[in-house]
Amino acid sequence: MVDAWPWLPAAHRRAPVIAAVNGRLTTPQRIGDALAAAPKLAGRADLRGLVAKLAAGCRSPLEIWGDDHVFAGRGMPAFARQVPIRLDRYVTYLDVYHEDTLVNFELDGASVHGAPRQREIDLRRDAALAARGILVVRLSHARLTDEPEAVRREVLTILRNRARSEWVGR
Repeated sequence: MVDAWPWLPAAHRRAPVIAAVNGRLTTPQRIGDALAAAPKLAGRADLRGLVAKLAAGCRSPLEIWGDDHVFAGRGMPAFARQVPIRLDRYVTYLDVYHEDTLVNFELDGASVHGAPRQREIDLRRDAALAARGILVVRLSHARLTDEPEAVRREVLTILRNRARSEWVGR
């Protein structure tokens, strides 16, 4: 993958790397190790940045975008990415989780979360998490990319209000 990186058009480079990590064909660590052995690779800085995002737990282009433009920077607390939570018979992963306030921000791409069946799955999952005291806030692709500053303000307000909530610490 590292050797193929410069051969692909810039707009198509990230998808195969993300798919390989998500499909457990490789790890960010292995890609990083291969990248270290290719110091003159064209586009090296971009691949290094992608590997860092994948190592931090981002698992989709939208999560990477959200991390760059919404969930990092001034005033934002630390978040955990892809936190595993056992719900009865299965494990689910929380996209952007703030453990102190028990708030999970789900970054929903329309291609996956727009289907009625997926919507039902999401609603059931959100209810199961709510039963454990975890507030799920779903953010759409359009909202994240069209209104990043408004979403940042909303995220901070939610965390501030949740910190004062009686639900925290139960």
